[in-house]
Amino acid sequence: MENLITIKDKIRYFILKSSYLSEDKVNNETMIFFQGILDSMGFITLINFLEESFLLKANDDDLVETNFESVNAIADFVVRKLHTEKVLDEIL
Repeated sequence: MENLITIKDKIRYFILKSSYLSEDKVNNETMIFFQGILDSMGFITLINFLEESFLLKANDDDLVETNFESVNAIADFVVRKLHTEKVLDEIL
């Protein structure tokens, strides 16, 4: 599994690339939806990016604001999902 810093870097890079903002406009605590950096279409592309990049599946229950409000929150979500899915794979 990738380390937390690498996960945050990938997420932040995706957000910067998607929003066409300079690096100084988005840090790990920036409230990306509250500040209008990503909109609803950006949210869909973010979910697709996370699923493809980290090989996880976001369920309807996962799609809550607290999981996606900042780079830190998204990275924490990814780590939790990867850990949960790995544990489930080991059980099955």
